[in-house]
Amino acid sequence: MQKNGRANHPTTQGKVERFQQTMKKWLRAQPQPATIAELQALLDEFVDYYNHRRPHRSLPHRTTPAARYDALPKALPSSSRDAETHARIRHDRIDTSGVVTLRIAGRLHHIGIGRTHARTHVILLVHDLHVRVVNDATGELLRELEINPEQDYQPQK
Repeated sequence: MQKNGRANHPTTQGKVERFQQTMKKWLRAQPQPATIAELQALLDEFVDYYNHRRPHRSLPHRTTPAARYDALPKALPSSSRDAETHARIRHDRIDTSGVVTLRIAGRLHHIGIGRTHARTHVILLVHDLHVRVVNDATGELLRELEINPEQDYQPQK
């Protein structure tokens, strides 16, 4: 894992220093390597542990960085847009009644997701009138629909 910090940005530097502190603490608990190759093997093991097995308190549902990364949609340059590319990516939270609101062409549309998902953080992937609502933490597709521009409320079918 590579994490770069910008000069004169103490917050970013703090993240880098915290990562290094975690890595050094983990390395101290391991048998001391005798060669550079053994040290590299330990560092590779730490990177796997840090990204794939260690839950992080700052991420939703204490997920791992790898799970969080895999769940997020990826932005692509405009020259490589295809059917999987989205014109808008929006982060939101489902309200207590199980609805998320989206503005399209200056008009609000209320998208019913379901009360079982109340207060869930979601990502809305919007391409024209086609919308996909994805659970921010898990990547699960919660709802996919074509917005009916004549209706404010988009009921589940």
